[in-house]
Amino acid sequence: MKILLVGEYRDGRLLNSTYELVGFAEQVGGDTVMLLVGSETQLPLYSGTLYLADATVCGEYNPDMHKRLILEVVQKENPDYIVFLHSSYGWDLAPRVAAALGAAQLSEVIALADGGFEVGCCSAKMRRTIKPLTNRAVITIQAGAFAAVQSEGGFDLHKVSAEGAGRVSFLAYEPAEERAVDLAKAEVIIAVGRGVGKKENMPVISALAKAMGGELGASRPVVDAEWVAHSQQIGTTGQTVSPKLYVACGISGAIQHLAGMKKSEFVVAINRDKDAPIGEVADVLVVADVMQFVPALTARLSN
Repeated sequence: MKILLVGEYRDGRLLNSTYELVGFAEQVGGDTVMLLVGSETQLPLYSGTLYLADATVCGEYNPDMHKRLILEVVQKENPDYIVFLHSSYGWDLAPRVAAALGAAQLSEVIALADGGFEVGCCSAKMRRTIKPLTNRAVITIQAGAFAAVQSEGGFDLHKVSAEGAGRVSFLAYEPAEERAVDLAKAEVIIAVGRGVGKKENMPVISALAKAMGGELGASRPVVDAEWVAHSQQIGTTGQTVSPKLYVACGISGAIQHLAGMKKSEFVVAINRDKDAPIGEVADVLVVADVMQFVPALTARLSN
């Protein structure tokens, strides 16, 4: 089996999430090759064959030209899987490549299971295992679902280029809205879910965050309900965090949320449901009503 990994380069630098592609490939097994549209000054720590196209010539994002580069490498290497990150880059390119190859596309894979690939369904409340019906498949993997893997063994570098121009002109990156709190740098995060019941109960969780010297985070339903600002959302559509301690209060553990916090060093989950998905990643699961347990914990910490 051979796997083509399509790395990402943005705003003049290699994205570390590229190494998650390598982690995915290691779980699948087989030989890998990588294609990167980037720069020789920002090469990955990767062992294998690396195809490099110059981003100053091909553009950091030019869907038509990048698709041609991928198809050129596919013709040379004949991979079984072409794998992207499930990012704006991958969302756009994967279906273009799949259509050009007449291959199946599997989007936002979160795990391997039973000889197939796990993806979320039913608004991420359930998982299903799918298998491609074509000999070759194009796959995007969910951010944070697979461990990042680096290797200093060296690579065999081949430079590639694509002729012509694309129908899209890249202008610039639009900076993200500045966040009042950068949760990515927080060492302690107290995250709140809809299990707290209502907005009026939020001060109870905020008090715990203050007592523990941590920052307040939230799941998407809490943000959608406007209990907290979007800047505090954790998950695939929010921030990805890796604190030393993560306390999940009333969070069931939807796939998208788990992807944003699964790199936490130690996870404590407080939930009435002993079978909640958050329990699968928690180091300690407290089966209790959040609104009874949290005030008691805060009072003990404040003594």
